[in-house]
Amino acid sequence: MSEKQPSFLDAATPIVVLIVLLASSVYLFGNDSSYGPNQIALFIAAGVAAVIGLKNGYSWRSLEDAMVKGISLSLGAVLILLSVGALIGTWLLSGTVPTLIYYGLQILTPNWFYAASCMLCGIVAMSIGSSWTTAATIGVALIGIATGLGLSPAITAGAIISGAYFGDKISPLSETTNLAPAVAGADLFEHIRHMLWTTIPSIVLALLLFVLIGFNADVSSDLGRIDNISQVLQQHFNISLFSLVPLVVLLLMAMKKVPAFPTVFIGALLGALWALLFQQQLLASLIATDLNVALATFKLVWQTLFAGFSMTTGNEEMDRLLSGGGMASMLNTIWLVFSAMMFGAVVEKIGLLRKFVQSILAFAKSTGSLLTSTIVTCFATNILTADQYMSIVMPGRMFKEEYERRGLAPVNLSRSLEDGGTITSPLIPWNTCGAYMHGVLGVNPLDYLFYAFFNLINPVLSIIYAYLGIKILRLTPPASVQSEATAMNSSRS
Repeated sequence: MSEKQPSFLDAATPIVVLIVLLASSVYLFGNDSSYGPNQIALFIAAGVAAVIGLKNGYSWRSLEDAMVKGISLSLGAVLILLSVGALIGTWLLSGTVPTLIYYGLQILTPNWFYAASCMLCGIVAMSIGSSWTTAATIGVALIGIATGLGLSPAITAGAIISGAYFGDKISPLSETTNLAPAVAGADLFEHIRHMLWTTIPSIVLALLLFVLIGFNADVSSDLGRIDNISQVLQQHFNISLFSLVPLVVLLLMAMKKVPAFPTVFIGALLGALWALLFQQQLLASLIATDLNVALATFKLVWQTLFAGFSMTTGNEEMDRLLSGGGMASMLNTIWLVFSAMMFGAVVEKIGLLRKFVQSILAFAKSTGSLLTSTIVTCFATNILTADQYMSIVMPGRMFKEEYERRGLAPVNLSRSLEDGGTITSPLIPWNTCGAYMHGVLGVNPLDYLFYAFFNLINPVLSIIYAYLGIKILRLTPPASVQSEATAMNSSRS
């Protein structure tokens, strides 16, 4: 039986099933929906898509191979996730994160905290080209500082993600910033310059909103509480600038474009070494008494890498603040990533997304509607395939020929791919980026969704630009006009 292209009903059915199940998951399980219910929803939706594929002539073997291949594409992200879990654990044990929290409490004020967090993450992400590394290092510390200042973790996560994705988006070191122009056929630095027209106004508006929230928020912080947290940190950890060396080394490796997996894991091991060198008093209070000191210390550090760090201070809030990490803490996130990638692989294999794009192009008559369709398709791809890179590559391949035919410069496509794909990925709980941010920051994407102002404003502003014709660059003459002119000249001769 030959493989058939799906009908529009075929394409819509798994998506409707997924939306209904995910909505039911959130309704029934609330913030716990990412700890199993969403994974089951993705499994069932993948099964529905597979049944449609079998109906259309695909063999089970080909569908299963697609699932395995889809999951394999996420293994690089899985290695990073495991390394980040280890890093958070050892950086708590080494005093790196507690030191960042301590100094942050002395410097940052509640009124300016959200805007300052956004700017800080933007600068770091632009320097190293990685939103993930920024969130796992500076972001984790900022969540701790927010707790100390009595500020909202959800708004703080929104500020962290806004800044991290702003910096990542305009950094020439970023993978996605290089991928988008490569897919669209544009020059990297022309692509970055063209993005600034939508990116700079978006981050300015986001910062203004964070300032307004900061100055109007009813914060509960006071000097007594900050002093109390600072005293607890000094009591249990050796707070010094030397504790920040693992962070400096990690950022330098990232700036030198050392791959993310070894960079983060080396950072985790360096944290373990720093704990041995600078937190001996803390280690002595935590080690088991049934072993000799050296062996017990080695066991504690090893345990921190896989199980994380647990602190007991007598203050429940401080215990939550200073405990976490470990590779094991990322296993649920990895489960979610695998489930989402499996669903996305089946959807791609049987051509469901391609069917949607073909339907969209039939209605995208104007330039504004074409660019809007690209942005919406990138967002939909983030939802369906659960992968940021797929949201750039697949729509880029599908729309590239149409942009050329209409005489639109490649930078229009590359900017739309970033505006619709790169920065919407952390807003989706089951996307690899959304799952990662949940695992690292400890805040559900559904909680920070409406506070990631940059990620919300940028696609909308890009669509407004498209319909108003602002900074829409054209090829001269359009490809279609060139073809017609060539045909006319041929007929005359």
